[in-house]
Amino acid sequence: MNRTELVNLIRRKRSFLCVGLDTDPEKLPAHLPKDANGVLAFNKAIIESTLPYTVSYKLNIAFYEAMGMDGWKALQETIKLIPKGEALIIADAKRGDIGNTASQYAKAFFDNLDCDAITVNPYMGRDSVEPFLSYKGKWTIALGLTSNIGAIDIELLDLANGRMVFEEAIESLAKLGTTDNLMFVVGATKADYFDKIRAIIPEHFLLVPGVGAQGGKLEDLKGVMTNDCGLLVNSSRQIIYADGSEGFAEKAAIQAEKLQQQMAKML
Repeated sequence: MNRTELVNLIRRKRSFLCVGLDTDPEKLPAHLPKDANGVLAFNKAIIESTLPYTVSYKLNIAFYEAMGMDGWKALQETIKLIPKGEALIIADAKRGDIGNTASQYAKAFFDNLDCDAITVNPYMGRDSVEPFLSYKGKWTIALGLTSNIGAIDIELLDLANGRMVFEEAIESLAKLGTTDNLMFVVGATKADYFDKIRAIIPEHFLLVPGVGAQGGKLEDLKGVMTNDCGLLVNSSRQIIYADGSEGFAEKAAIQAEKLQQQMAKML
């Protein structure tokens, strides 16, 4: 899915919502088995109920890897459940290795799993990112400024030139790709730094986690939007775990629609 197709999808659905399928078997409703089969059934219901309100699904790969081969099968089958062209499929894998290894990761997620995008950790430098960027029609989503507490350990360190590590990293990475194939992860809880980020990358799409359960506010993102939106806002727990009963999918849809309605006004 290229940028034009993504923007058209955003305009058609009046939404820039990304639903995170961080599906933990231990948090499944009581009527579902707490295994890969239960995860797949849960994901199917969530996708079917939230598809009208979302333009993207982000699958946190760790939750599937933790279940071994059965988890990988559930991941593959979940991806097949998402209609092509109706949502950008993001593998939240945060891969970050160099050279031939990065090329194999790109092949695994772009060729074999047919994901539209993948998150990468760029802190091993350009050769850990470029193999992903070589795929046409695919998106590389580099960590820019994350919402976790540990961001202060590296990303928010001050440099001798007066900038912070994340500023140098984003500026350097932006030169490797384009606004058509490179996005950046920027946590919603880091609103104080949005102006700095947009000064460096005024037109790139941002994948913004942290709205909802982590305390980020949707209204803080209005000034970060570009003319064609430029945002994908992820919500995971607030949507998929909105209810623990057999009616979990309907409650998830209600939460997704609430966010979509807010987004429609912002658009």
